Amino acid sequence: MTNLPEHPGTPGAPEMRAGDADRERVAQVLRDAAGDGRLTLDELDERLDAVYAAKTYGELEPITRDLPSPGRAAPPATGADWRPVPGAPSWRGGIAIMSGFRRAGVWNVPPLFRAFAFWGGGQIDLREARFEEGQVVIRALAIMGGFEIIVPDDITVHVNGLGIMGGFDQRASGPGAPGSPTVVVKGLAFWGGVGVKRRKRPGKRTPRD
Repeated sequence: MTNLPEHPGTPGAPEMRAGDADRERVAQVLRDAAGDGRLTLDELDERLDAVYAAKTYGELEPITRDLPSPGRAAPPATGADWRPVPGAPSWRGGIAIMSGFRRAGVWNVPPLFRAFAFWGGGQIDLREARFEEGQVVIRALAIMGGFEIIVPDDITVHVNGLGIMGGFDQRASGPGAPGSPTVVVKGLAFWGGVGVKRRKRPGKRTPRD
């Protein structure tokens, strides 16, 4: 019986030929690592090229040697506690029709937060938020309105919304600290805008403080 290596995504002897499913499993480990901030986007692209060029398990194994195995708990983000707070508000969304709303302070963010604005706007501030799950999706629809989304500077952010005669700011996209949550902002801005900004969490000190 063949002993299976412990490195993620390499479940066979080194000389065995790898299949498409094996390469895709390793690719997902790399994508997860980039989402956790363990790899830069350039490193991710470089390693993905090596994955899809690999022909054997032996060629796949070194690509993830310095990464944790799937399912292994990631170390917590330094100085931050993202766990939900019992009794804290848990808003599932916000609606601004010729008005506005604000979600801020200590609140428990659900896995999906829906935001709608028509001739209005809203602010979604996650700097003191806690997260019910490791990934949160903010689905924003702004029609002749807009949203300001403020995220801590140490979490992973992906912005991939669409702006039509409006704007969907993607400059905040990027990895965060290992073990931090991931926030995905998507949706549509029509004659409106969705701005995503990274800001320091209240009480967080910088090296110059």
